[in-house]
Amino acid sequence: MARPDIQQVKQRFGIIGNTPDLNRAIDIALQVAPTDMSVLVTGESGVGKESFPQIIHQFSHRKHGTYIAVNCGSIPEGTIDSELFGHEKGSFTGATGERKGYFEVANGGTLFLDEVGELPLSTQARLLRVLETGEFIKVGSSKVEKTDVRVVAATNLDMITATRNGRFREDLYYRLNTVPIRIPALRDRKDDIPLLFRKFASDCAEKYNMPSIVLTESAKQMLKDYYWPGNIRQLKNITEQISIIEQAREITPDILKLYLPANEVGLIPIHTSTGHNDPKSFSNEREILYQVLFDMKKDMNELKKIVHDIVAGNLKASDAVSASTISKSDNTLPTMVVSAADKGATTPLTIKNDPHTITPTRNDIADVDIIEAPEYEEETLSLQDVEKDMIIKALDRHNGKRKNAAQDLKISERTLYRKIKEYNLENL
Repeated sequence: MARPDIQQVKQRFGIIGNTPDLNRAIDIALQVAPTDMSVLVTGESGVGKESFPQIIHQFSHRKHGTYIAVNCGSIPEGTIDSELFGHEKGSFTGATGERKGYFEVANGGTLFLDEVGELPLSTQARLLRVLETGEFIKVGSSKVEKTDVRVVAATNLDMITATRNGRFREDLYYRLNTVPIRIPALRDRKDDIPLLFRKFASDCAEKYNMPSIVLTESAKQMLKDYYWPGNIRQLKNITEQISIIEQAREITPDILKLYLPANEVGLIPIHTSTGHNDPKSFSNEREILYQVLFDMKKDMNELKKIVHDIVAGNLKASDAVSASTISKSDNTLPTMVVSAADKGATTPLTIKNDPHTITPTRNDIADVDIIEAPEYEEETLSLQDVEKDMIIKALDRHNGKRKNAAQDLKISERTLYRKIKEYNLENL
């Protein structure tokens, strides 16, 4: 059977856009569809990953079989094994009868496991066995059963990091990732954004029997410049909001900016250099913010310790101690070094890269009242502390509504519930 044209596939599955990375993803899906290889679809939340398992299923020899899509992040940890593999009567409280799992129901078809990175480790072991041998055991049973299911998985997690942190089995990752398909984020598809806006505006106008909204050229550019942390899903929501609320049908930047959230990361993207000589690179703005906070905390702790040592007399008079160094990798900011000399000499304050040097004398120093510093205690700021604080603030912003808080934090509800329990935040 001849492979269909990419444009025909877009029309059939409602995919809008002509970005090379998007076309490449569709092409890989069409090439792998006739095989039985496992596929892992990756990309940020809201990029449209759910369309690609359907493409793979419809252009495979399993197209007449059952297609089941399962959101692994929405199933409670205690029942997910039963959902996937089934259970026997009486295997646990509430199991009043035998139940078939998705692997049994989808025998001969395709099973799409969305948010596969949220699976518990025990379930991951069961899934690995099914993928390798086609065998599974129902919960509460000792009988080995067989199934012939094509598995397509999707996730918005960084799976390499998840495997390193022990959150995801490495062997399962490589088994699922036989053929990887990466879906580009909306910010990497700038030319597709006006096309998607026009499509969503047209659909909304047809649904509610109203004239369609259109963008001015400057408004189109504003949409392209926006970061779109929520990707296509966010663009669709904003388009529908404008279509319903605004009376004007021509959308200008002044109107548009009312609907682009100013309190989200991404309204003004942070550009960082990522050359080969850079010692660090960051995958998103949140990591940059964390690093800045950690660096500031470290500098403050060092300064407090030095002040305490000077007041306590722990520094020898002949030592020249560098009190603090404030520098930047690109050398655009001056480096400040404060040296403490012996009591009989002046204490120079030198600012490098600055034409002026300030040198106060001993008499100047004698006129300054010295207040004894408290005992130095180094403070620590761990990732767990930052994560706990973010969860508390998200719950507070949404008045304790955990579903909204999970969406705000861009994690699944099940992950949020686990974190709340882990940090003893049940009473919030």
